Amino acid sequence: MDGGNGLNIMYAKTLNEMGIDRMNLHPIRVPFHGIVPGRQAIPLGQIDLPIIFGDQSNYRTETLTFDAVGFPETFHTILGRPCYTKFMAIPNYTYLKLKMLGPRGVITIGTSFHRAYECEVECCGHTTVVVASEELATLREEVIEEAPDVKRSSGLFESTEEPKEVLLDPSNSEGKKVRIGTALSSE
Repeated sequence: MDGGNGLNIMYAKTLNEMGIDRMNLHPIRVPFHGIVPGRQAIPLGQIDLPIIFGDQSNYRTETLTFDAVGFPETFHTILGRPCYTKFMAIPNYTYLKLKMLGPRGVITIGTSFHRAYECEVECCGHTTVVVASEELATLREEVIEEAPDVKRSSGLFESTEEPKEVLLDPSNSEGKKVRIGTALSSE
């Protein structure tokens, strides 16, 4: 469960274990960020799969779109906000539960704290390998070199001693202006 993620992610190994051929992936060239430090990641493709939550007496089925990635995995998939929106599900990270309304009442999906801990340890192992890699050091150097000068960024406010006149309403033809500056008198 990842309520901060705007994607549903499925790892290539999971696709292989499910017997899904890579030819079933829809090509996608839209990158996403936050997986590889300082770099964008391009998915292998997208796939639409029917997902079922619940049991035989009370279940829901919806089709979700997953971005398939070829990264080392700890999980089978990562369910993000698109999943929660489609199922109108509510995640509770403290209790490791996911709840949604089914045709015969509330469906509750959960896991054990022991399994969550095992996944966390495995993720830390992957992170340690990445942090220790020479590639990450190279990425850090490239990011620092390519980083824009924060003081010169075009979207930031720069104060000047001289007052500036700005239209109160640019769409209004009267042309009323206000003076803005750091060294104006109280008048």
